[in-house]
Amino acid sequence: MPNVCFLGAGSGFAETICTDIMLVPGLAPGALRLVDIDAERLDLSRQVIQKIAEHLAPDWKIAAFTDRRQALPGCDYIINCIEVAGLQSVRADNDIPLKYGVKQCIGDTIGPGGLFKGLRTIPVWLDVLADCADLCPAAWVLNYTNPMSMLMLAATRVSHMRMVGLCHSVQGTTQQLAGYAGLPLAELEWECAGINHMAWFTTLAHQGRDLYPLLRDKARHDPQTWEQDPVRFDMMLHFGAFVTESSGHFSEYLPYYRKRPELIDQYCRAGYLGQTSFYADCWPQWRHKTDEGRRAILATRADIKTERSREYASYIIAARETNVPCIIHGNVPNSGLIENLPQDGIVEVACAVDRTGIHPTHYGSLPPVMAALCNANMSMFDLAATAAIERSKEAAIHALMLDPLTAAACCPAEIRQMGEEMFAAQQELLPGFA
Repeated sequence: MPNVCFLGAGSGFAETICTDIMLVPGLAPGALRLVDIDAERLDLSRQVIQKIAEHLAPDWKIAAFTDRRQALPGCDYIINCIEVAGLQSVRADNDIPLKYGVKQCIGDTIGPGGLFKGLRTIPVWLDVLADCADLCPAAWVLNYTNPMSMLMLAATRVSHMRMVGLCHSVQGTTQQLAGYAGLPLAELEWECAGINHMAWFTTLAHQGRDLYPLLRDKARHDPQTWEQDPVRFDMMLHFGAFVTESSGHFSEYLPYYRKRPELIDQYCRAGYLGQTSFYADCWPQWRHKTDEGRRAILATRADIKTERSREYASYIIAARETNVPCIIHGNVPNSGLIENLPQDGIVEVACAVDRTGIHPTHYGSLPPVMAALCNANMSMFDLAATAAIERSKEAAIHALMLDPLTAAACCPAEIRQMGEEMFAAQQELLPGFA
């Protein structure tokens, strides 16, 4: 009878993950405790999840709280999907860097936008973990909030809670690779490791046959295939393997594709394939559409889903509660898992999950050129985590100086000026930064 606390119940993840949990075969009915500081969106989410529960699993207990400390006692799992001052900051996160030539597509996990989202979010995240340690110290914390690597790195430095960072980029990319290869997903043989949004498919095969020659041929000679993922296919051609994040978002993790207009025109496309300011322009609309979708469910104009999604949370809970083991790809401390990446960093590797917990598996060493790109990002994450924990503007600006996209577009003096301008624009949202 698991007690699950969902922090950030206004998030678009809420009904998907809660539905997934209620659909786990053999799972004893438990409680879903929904938490959000926005009382209106919390109530809307509660009504939707209550309706889903009545349809799928009427024995589950649904409750809503604006104070997380009321929801946390006795919880077995904490699902973290919080957003800290996102709507207030999304334009500054995008538009100030844009003035300096830093053209972000998503900008929520790396780059100036990712850094400042981390600076706003990590202090709140660490307060959440402190409350968990006080009220439910044996719980597992499943983090979905970005910037993933920064949050998990800061958490491992401060908290002793058991936790894992979860993303859906591995699941989504395997589905895409199966489509590009023209094969059933279940028949792919693959191995993947690295960091969040830059984990590399170092093995990709079908019945023992390496699929990379086929994908390289398609990338070079089939424009229809190329146009679906230009940056990732180009990186595959030059670096040897496919990665786990969409072309547009992945282009922000690199110094190569967004520093000149002609390069953006050559390699980037609309939407998630690299459109400049895509997230900042669209996110408020997506939030509105999420709420409208919930109202449609309540008005019976939308069907309730009855199949589990690919999100890992319900599979972790199922493995622990019903002892049906599974494999996930989680973001965890690098305790010798990837030997040629920093051992005090966060990596994304295969993890075995069973009743006893989440057990990261040893990968070994990445090919050196792949490790080097991961390492460059990890250096930025390291300083970003330090900046958030210590409330250090200087560490934050140094993190920006190490950011691959920012460094490709700006000199150090410009980066410092941009960082100071971003701090000034968000000073009320960044208490404690001198």
